Amino acid sequence: MNGHWIETTIAILGLAIITVVSRAFFMIPERELPLPDWLKRGLKYAPLAALTAVIAPEILMTQGELLDTFKDARLPAVLLASAYYFWKRGILGTIVVGMVVYLPLHIGWGW
Repeated sequence: MNGHWIETTIAILGLAIITVVSRAFFMIPERELPLPDWLKRGLKYAPLAALTAVIAPEILMTQGELLDTFKDARLPAVLLASAYYFWKRGILGTIVVGMVVYLPLHIGWGW
């Protein structure tokens, strides 16, 4: 043993402490922290923005580059799943429609 486990342990404990403190920061005060109205309105859109930031690159990019062809199974699957969602407003049906379109195109036709 050459002592690297000490550095690893210190790093893990430090990250754990930082995580606990940063997540508990808003629960420590006894009264609610005053936030400007524009920030409260903006925070309503944070989950949607985070979800878009995660999903959009998965749909529109491959190997770190934008898609260069429409012959990709993800595009029709996303379009039809989105259409289903706006029609029925059901999450499970949206997932099923997306997979029913994606799998035959991707596995069957090799898109």
